[in-house]
Amino acid sequence: MKWSLYAMLIGFVIDLIVGDPHSIPHPVVWIGKLISLLDKTLRKVFPKTVLGENMAGGVLWILVVTVSTAIPALLLWLCMKVHPAFRLCVESIMCWQVLATKSLRDESMKVYSALRTGDLNASRYAVSMIVGRDTQRLDEKGVARAAVETVAENTSDGVIAPLIFLAIGGAPLGFFYKAVNTMDSMLGYVEPPYKNIGLVPAKMDDVMNFLPARLSALLMLAAGTFLRMDRKNGWKIYRRDRYNHASPNSAQTESVCAGLLDLRLAGDAWYHGVLHKKKYIGDPIREIEIEDIPRACRLLYLTAILGLILFAGIKLLILL
Repeated sequence: MKWSLYAMLIGFVIDLIVGDPHSIPHPVVWIGKLISLLDKTLRKVFPKTVLGENMAGGVLWILVVTVSTAIPALLLWLCMKVHPAFRLCVESIMCWQVLATKSLRDESMKVYSALRTGDLNASRYAVSMIVGRDTQRLDEKGVARAAVETVAENTSDGVIAPLIFLAIGGAPLGFFYKAVNTMDSMLGYVEPPYKNIGLVPAKMDDVMNFLPARLSALLMLAAGTFLRMDRKNGWKIYRRDRYNHASPNSAQTESVCAGLLDLRLAGDAWYHGVLHKKKYIGDPIREIEIEDIPRACRLLYLTAILGLILFAGIKLLILL
């Protein structure tokens, strides 16, 4: 366990410094390719019925998480046979690849930079890289709102939840979580052709994120307090609006962020040409502005640091 603790700490620091260089192949890309391959293969194997596609999604989920967990576990076992220091180096790199703090900040700040130039088309393109919704209809405020929502939601999915799994089971469990989250991102839609085959991946993502999302919300509230944001409103909106989302988890951090920044987030959005009616999160105490994107990023960073301190501290106490 001590090697996993050291690796988590080192990986966290590397992520803050380096982020996610696009020139380096990322394991999540390989997980995505495995998902796509199994999606095509299992659709041919199972009947083209609701039950058949649901079963295909279940088998896909089991295969993907098994492969995604077993390969890093085997690699670390082999590295340990060579030398503990070699295992530490490899697992540190794995932990870095599981986390997404700097990349989330960098991608959202690209939206901020595009908005500052006044180029709405460039802003829409930049935000389309980090959101699943259609962006062609968004105005400047809509683009900024989408970026802030993404930072808020992914503070849990991209940082705190992976940290929890890394703290519990090291890099193998970290990649288990990334596989679960990636399947939901790729298959967890309510429109065809993913509605049935994506049912199990979507539900399992909800299960795996249930506790992390709530811990993330509390850590974000603490971070907002340190940053002198509107803590009172953050707590109020969290208690009132944390379930104003189709997912039981996504609005947990979004509600805290909306309250801390005195904004109204969410609302109706277009996905794959279909308008989805959504509840609002937060109150429009003030209008959103592009400066709310870097504010959300500061909230992201401090939440991540507080999460690292908490989970590493708990793991250290267990080791002692």
